[in-house]
Amino acid sequence: MAIWANESGADNKLTIKIQGRFDFSAHQEFRDAYEKANSKPEGYVVDMSETTYLDSSALGMLLLLRDHAGGDTSHIEIVNCNNDVKKILTISNFEQLFTIK
Repeated sequence: MAIWANESGADNKLTIKIQGRFDFSAHQEFRDAYEKANSKPEGYVVDMSETTYLDSSALGMLLLLRDHAGGDTSHIEIVNCNNDVKKILTISNFEQLFTIK
């Protein structure tokens, strides 16, 4: 499990990439990825191209990111999900809270 954060100056977005299992063991690392950003981004991208699994605690962490980013006014994209991850996000109705691509 590894999490990387990359700030983009051009579009002022913070991209957070999650590798492996996204579960409670990633809580602090995920939180640090967005709380320790050098500036306040206008939007966030959560790249799950290398995420193999997520559980209910991961869903909660995504909701914490949403709150941190401004709640209903936040701009968060969840991208590159495999079919299993996308199915969990869909069943949880996360497409109503996030842009899922």
